[in-house]
Amino acid sequence: MSEPTIIAKQPIVLSLEPGTYYWCSCGKSAKQPFCDGSHAGTEFTPEVIEIAEKKTVALCQCKHSKKGAFCDGSHQTL
Repeated sequence: MSEPTIIAKQPIVLSLEPGTYYWCSCGKSAKQPFCDGSHAGTEFTPEVIEIAEKKTVALCQCKHSKKGAFCDGSHQTL
């Protein structure tokens, strides 16, 4: 599997409204941290995030989190 592009070595903290979001797993999207379809032709696919009620989340920007879209601190070892 190819390595994703690291956007930043810290999470982005966002307040998200209820809805469906598509987190960029490849790091190529111009609409980080969300997918814009730049992964086309690669083995990467966006991760679907379902938010049921408004909440603050820390989304991974290093693209190496073991929790997918959500930061787990993996950026500290890159």
